[in-house]
Amino acid sequence: MGGGGPKPEHLLVILPFDAPTAIFDRIRRNHPHIKITFRQLHFTDTPWKARSQVPSEIFHDATLLLTLSALPPSPKDCPKLELIHCTSAGTDHLANSPIYTDTTIPLTSSSGIHGPQIAEWILMTMLTSSHHYNILHQWQTSHSWGNADKRGLGLLRNFHDKVGQRLGVLGYGSIGRQVANVAKAMGMDIIAYTARPRPTPESKHDNNFIVPGTGDPKGDIPTAWYSGTSKAKLHEFLAQDIDHLLISIPLTGKTTHLLAEEEFEILSKRNAFISNISRGAIISQPALIAALKAYDRHHTSSSSLHHTDDDNNSNNDSFAIGLETDMKTDTSIPGLRGAALDVTDPEPLPKDDALWDAPNCIITPHISGLGSAYVDRCFQVLEVNLERRERGEGLINLVDRGRG
Repeated sequence: MGGGGPKPEHLLVILPFDAPTAIFDRIRRNHPHIKITFRQLHFTDTPWKARSQVPSEIFHDATLLLTLSALPPSPKDCPKLELIHCTSAGTDHLANSPIYTDTTIPLTSSSGIHGPQIAEWILMTMLTSSHHYNILHQWQTSHSWGNADKRGLGLLRNFHDKVGQRLGVLGYGSIGRQVANVAKAMGMDIIAYTARPRPTPESKHDNNFIVPGTGDPKGDIPTAWYSGTSKAKLHEFLAQDIDHLLISIPLTGKTTHLLAEEEFEILSKRNAFISNISRGAIISQPALIAALKAYDRHHTSSSSLHHTDDDNNSNNDSFAIGLETDMKTDTSIPGLRGAALDVTDPEPLPKDDALWDAPNCIITPHISGLGSAYVDRCFQVLEVNLERRERGEGLINLVDRGRG
């Protein structure tokens, strides 16, 4: 007689956090055949290399690995390993590991878990800028009703809401879909760009992990889809009167400095506001600084506030933040009206880097994805795949090592 039930498994969990015991209890309840071993490993400069806290021997019996960055030193150290789940959405930090380059062990990401919190960061910085919040905060801290601040009042009167503005989503994954979901509710028009064509309704579906009640599962929100990997295709997308560009694509050799002087020149048609939550190196930072300065110079030298273009501003040196109003009418104005960056190149950004002082630029230290639900959602992706493996189904969030 054959024994029933799934085969015994050994899940090794290596994280820079304390052990999530409640989650481990849930996994043991639902998958009693899985043994769990936990090791805490803090962030390292060479992330995929195991340190003394995680000796190579610990990988030998593991069949499953959940990790932020620590991987076995070499394939011979993990002869039983059948699945690696990474707790980040991107896996570029693992791409030089021998496990990544020299094995075919399935690798899954936590793509899909970040949509809600990152979408809120994007909308927060977008609205902080367009509503000139720094002016309002200055009034409050100075106990002023603002009546005497004619310049500030002028900026606020020139504000235009998001209704009718166009959001271009460069990389229509889980984050882009949730931003589109919220932006549509605000009255924005959404257009999407993907590397691969999505010609059929089924091809527009999101088949990866989705936080319930969020995103755009069927891909119904965009009014237009664009695709391709060439400069010409990208430029066609960027030329579609975009008021706000969201960058939400992985960093690869092909996407490094994908947006530079030529692309910012196209976006200057609407003096677009840029949000980057992907990786800093996707943008040429010197080109971005130049585009922001070009826009800022126009307003610095002008004493009038006739322009109507809103979506940016966080000048680090003054509360003038936001000499724009979202709906452009003067096509002679050069540059980009602002940017919100949760990622830079390098990280941490050196104290003397010129990006800190770029006009109308909000910078945060790669924190948009943080939140109290982060760890639990990472494990939810793994748990979905545990169920799928037991049923003999394909994995979700499977990383395609060949792309890029």
